[in-house]
Amino acid sequence: MLSLLALNWEPQLRGIIIIIIAVSVLCGSVYLILGTNLGARLGFLVSIAALSGWIMLMSLMWWTYGIGLKGDAPTWKAVPGQAILQTPNAVQQAGVVQSGAPLPDASLSPNDQATAIDKLLVANGFHALNPADTSFGQSAAAAGVVVEEDGTLKAGQYQVINVYDKGGQRYPKINNSIDFTAFLHKPHYIVAEVAPLLPQRDEPGRAPAKAELDATQPHRFVYMFRDLGNLRVPAATIAIGSMLIFLSCCYMLHSRDRKVILNRSAGLAIPAKE
Repeated sequence: MLSLLALNWEPQLRGIIIIIIAVSVLCGSVYLILGTNLGARLGFLVSIAALSGWIMLMSLMWWTYGIGLKGDAPTWKAVPGQAILQTPNAVQQAGVVQSGAPLPDASLSPNDQATAIDKLLVANGFHALNPADTSFGQSAAAAGVVVEEDGTLKAGQYQVINVYDKGGQRYPKINNSIDFTAFLHKPHYIVAEVAPLLPQRDEPGRAPAKAELDATQPHRFVYMFRDLGNLRVPAATIAIGSMLIFLSCCYMLHSRDRKVILNRSAGLAIPAKE
């Protein structure tokens, strides 16, 4: 009774036992049939070759389509120590713009400083993303997570108004157009401009007022890079490992067949004794 309760309340233990039973029944039954017809050693070698070949084909499908056992998906991550830039000097010190670029005067209003920084970003190779683009929404969501985790602004107190993109090109390409061989990537960066909002007053029975930007507070610039992750690495590792086992088993089977043929031909060549 205690064992049954443990299986019902411990999903990990239950999953382990299910895997053990499934492997023992499926693989064990195949090996039992092969062992009775080919012998214990040869049946085991054939069953291992078939199992590794099936795993190789399955993992190749995982590797191709990015399904099955997955690694970490590509995500936007904040640049360590330089995630939120609140002043023009911080933008330059973080390496977002060139060291000799002209910075806006500190006496300007927050909106004018933000406009000047936007022009500097465009002049240093960044290009603004269209708000209707899917990349804009993903980048804005990632920037919001960075801002909220930092504690400078809370949800509902800010709005991502601009997103600037730079880098991420794939190479090498054939004739600069065919990207079938473009397995490498250049570093990919984004700068999301976050503007604080004015406090909103909630009135019962009335829709919330339209969000308005606070012109008295400086804009924040969230500096992030693209982490490509390792989505297909687990599938590739399984595919390569199972391929090596499959090829080794095939080579052993081939070597055994050659030895059997050689021994049988040598035996037939021996003349019969009188």
